Amino acid sequence: MTMAQRIDNVIRASRLKNVRRTLPTFARKAELRRGRQCLEFIMFVGHYSVAFAAKSEKNKIPLWVLFIAVQFLDYIWATLVLLGVEKLRVIKGFTAGSMLDSYFHPYSHSLIGAIIWSGVAALVYWAACSRHGCLYRKSAAVIVALAAFSHWVLDFIAHPRDLPIYDNTLKVGLGMWNYRDPEFALEIALLAGGIILYLTRNVMPAIRRKAVIAFGIALVVVQIGDTYVPRTPLTDKATAMGVWIFYTLFVVVAFLLEKIGSRRQIKVS
Repeated sequence: MTMAQRIDNVIRASRLKNVRRTLPTFARKAELRRGRQCLEFIMFVGHYSVAFAAKSEKNKIPLWVLFIAVQFLDYIWATLVLLGVEKLRVIKGFTAGSMLDSYFHPYSHSLIGAIIWSGVAALVYWAACSRHGCLYRKSAAVIVALAAFSHWVLDFIAHPRDLPIYDNTLKVGLGMWNYRDPEFALEIALLAGGIILYLTRNVMPAIRRKAVIAFGIALVVVQIGDTYVPRTPLTDKATAMGVWIFYTLFVVVAFLLEKIGSRRQIKVS
């Protein structure tokens, strides 16, 4: 063995040692498996199922508000990642269904943090309604809080053990990300159930029903792409910015959905 080969072996061994120190076992194995195509995936459309299911004529909460509520924790998370407060690694093959290693997110995704942010969401909605005089029931703010907290519950099902109970300790997670096909099936089942409840519980013109179904199909297509289409991993900042852009886009779509056929409905009544 030549001197150059020995030096090369030492460098490789050092790199492997660093990987072992910084990554969990299952992530380390995937990271060292060179040439493997990988996926970028977040527990995604399942969150919106709660927004669809929670919307009713009785509580009068706009669908777009519920769309914000169910992703409120991720809005906080993305903002804190952009500010460098919370930490994210994007690792090829981190799990079967995700490249995202959120190894430090105690402020947005701890159990205690989720409870606090859910309360904040309820207070913001209550204050906004009180100020602008919009129609709402007293239970509406509670529903917004529960919708916000549902994000942590669904993340608990999907995430590996990276959700802290408080601070950055006692991390939990059932790890459905490790089982790509069952996790995908769960996403679609939740979304379908939520949309069915939305269509059943709310009176709307036929054109809006068709638009809601079309939007649901579009979300399924997006989920298929996120789950099964290989892609190059983004940086942590680009991933956080993508959360802000695409989640807000879906909020706008939810707002426009409830405008479809509204003028016609007013004229008929």
